[in-house]
Amino acid sequence: MLNAFSGGDVRSAEAPLIDAGQGNALMQKAAHGLFGVVLGLLRADGRGIYGATAVVLAGSGNNGADALYAGERLLRRGVGATAILTSDRVHAASLEAFVRAGGTTVRLDDADPSELAAHAAAADVLIDGILGTGASGGLRGASADFAEAFDTAAGPRGTRSTIVVACDLPSGIGTDSGLVEGPVLHADATVTFGAAKPGLLIGEGAVAAGELNVVDIGLDFSPFVPVARSLLSADAAALLRPPRAEDHKYSRGVLGVAAGSARYPGAAALAVGAALATGVGMVRYLGPDAVAALIHQRNPEAVASTGSVADARSQAWLVGPGAVDDDDQRRRAVDAMASGLPTIVDAGALGAVPERVGPQVILTPHAGELRQLLAERGLDAERSEIEAEPAHFALRAAETTGATVLLKGFTTVVAAPSGALFVQADATPWLATAGSGDTLSGIVGALAATLAEDDGAAGRIGVAQEDLWAAVAAAGALIHGSAGRRAALRGPVVVSDLPADIGGVVADLLEERRLTM
Repeated sequence: MLNAFSGGDVRSAEAPLIDAGQGNALMQKAAHGLFGVVLGLLRADGRGIYGATAVVLAGSGNNGADALYAGERLLRRGVGATAILTSDRVHAASLEAFVRAGGTTVRLDDADPSELAAHAAAADVLIDGILGTGASGGLRGASADFAEAFDTAAGPRGTRSTIVVACDLPSGIGTDSGLVEGPVLHADATVTFGAAKPGLLIGEGAVAAGELNVVDIGLDFSPFVPVARSLLSADAAALLRPPRAEDHKYSRGVLGVAAGSARYPGAAALAVGAALATGVGMVRYLGPDAVAALIHQRNPEAVASTGSVADARSQAWLVGPGAVDDDDQRRRAVDAMASGLPTIVDAGALGAVPERVGPQVILTPHAGELRQLLAERGLDAERSEIEAEPAHFALRAAETTGATVLLKGFTTVVAAPSGALFVQADATPWLATAGSGDTLSGIVGALAATLAEDDGAAGRIGVAQEDLWAAVAAAGALIHGSAGRRAALRGPVVVSDLPADIGGVVADLLEERRLTM
């Protein structure tokens, strides 16, 4: 599991080592890690090392020093390097080492930012060491002008020729929130030191960070509680329950699904298909006969009826996808949430959520739906505000409702009512398509059904029992995102074809679990 600690906690973890006179050693470890990632990126891009060009943006803090020391190492490998000094107070020893190795320097305030940006856009690599974890607010003054000019000169990420590497974090993002205020240098890769910072995993900060690399510099985080966590494939694998010889369809988990309507029948079919592909023992579908007929065209194994929640024996429920303008489906949603069983609540059922529920109820809104959910409880926020600070508003919703809240987006944020936060950045933009959320809810529902009676699940991945359902939701997001990436290798993602990729991801995870047991 990837643990993210606040900027304040990272500085506190560094303090004993700095007080013991090991500050320079920490810088050298950080610089060496940064240098190694830059070399790897140059090689992976097919560029030679000797004769390559680099620009180092060096601010006043330790990040600037780390970047300059990395630049020194590049110079000694035959890379031509220029340092653009963005402050009057640059770390003296690192600057001296950079110049002694043959680097040239220029002060940002002494030149035209657009000319320096054009120079940087022509380089093979740009190392961003302007701001560190101690900074607040976005880029200002000449640094902001440089960032805007660089974007104009270099073009958007993915089309530019310069590889941008952020030192610790992209300058201009909130260390703990991921909030972007003003210009920011979007990195192809971020090399962060000691531990991940929450802002590198959340919202716009995660977008700006690019590929995340965490360099161990020997800090002790045992006294601190992670602000956010991301599940890795091994964690998702540990939550999967392989069938046992004595199993039958009921013991492998039964998921009840009350989804779809005359207006949106396809949502139910997508959710059911995804749930079955994840490995649940049975799906019981409750809803209109016409929707059941559509489901049976693709998944005849689903058991369908027009009955009630009370009469449909299940270990977990999924309610709401496509269920609009249907009083029977709304009643089933209310009954499922009142059953005490794990219940995934999506789309059309979100308006039926009671004032308070338990953490086993997993709400799966997008930003617009969360805005409405909060407004109904007297908490006003614009959709743009929620998209800018998804973790903050997901936590508010979990605190207010008592539910686990999975907020969909480029990065999926899962908040538990305990305050625990999981963030998954596994998806591909190709999943931003109609029906994608229905498949996600089906995956989470299947996991919930298989784990509903598994007392050891929380312990297997090292989370508190009260946070199990948040971890389950995060695992669902990981599987969904991984399946989308797999599907995208063939071209644009067609959501109705995603079950094959979901099954492939689950198979890979089960094999990973087998090999590590």
